[in-house]
Amino acid sequence: MNIDLKGKKAIVTGGTGQLGRCIVRSLAECGADVAIHYHSNRAKADELVDELKAMGRNAGAFQADITNEQSIYAMRDKIYAEFGKPDIIINNAVIQYQWKSVLEQDVADYFSQFESCVMHNVYMNKAFVPHLIEQQYGRIVVMNTECSALAEANCSAYVAGKRGLDGLVRSLAKEIGKFNITVNQVAPGWTISENDRLEHREVQPEYDKTVPLGHRGTDQDIANMVCFLASDLAAFTTGAYIPVSGGRVMPAI
Repeated sequence: MNIDLKGKKAIVTGGTGQLGRCIVRSLAECGADVAIHYHSNRAKADELVDELKAMGRNAGAFQADITNEQSIYAMRDKIYAEFGKPDIIINNAVIQYQWKSVLEQDVADYFSQFESCVMHNVYMNKAFVPHLIEQQYGRIVVMNTECSALAEANCSAYVAGKRGLDGLVRSLAKEIGKFNITVNQVAPGWTISENDRLEHREVQPEYDKTVPLGHRGTDQDIANMVCFLASDLAAFTTGAYIPVSGGRVMPAI
């Protein structure tokens, strides 16, 4: 059994980030053409486009501010004109900020997380879902986090944004399931990415001992789940929050 995305078009927001680039490459390896969203890293976006074209895939780089509705609509129009209409929507982008306690956290950080977690997804849905409804098919995969389930100290802005996202996408899954569109969340743990490998910090003893499997997961572990949910192998799975955290989060029934 293989994950086959041949003939499908995908868009990945935050496609040039540490996790995003692994998702982009993995979708392409499964056969999908990929529109790569970036905010400011045009050089990495162009590099990924060249990689994907060398694999025989169609690819393009598209800029947008994911917290701005009109910017996303402008990106959509450019994607439709130059790349085609995506069947797979991967909402991965998020604003980074410095984590502090609730009492010390800048109020602006709560707004930024709401914008990049909740409104980012609202805008992407409004822009791209009408086509999925029209064609009676689609896959939406949203990046959440183990933090939203654990709600540990010093990450309240992130947790608040991601919990808001959870409510949004669960409602969406119920609204558009009748159109053969699935909506699912992938919730990574603290993930090993390219920067970790370059700086030899894959092992984090204090964190690792809290993971039932005994170690951190990799960006490829996350991308594998994204590709599965983007495929027809997951055609009867929707509204799910799926941790990829080595057992650190185990949702109860």
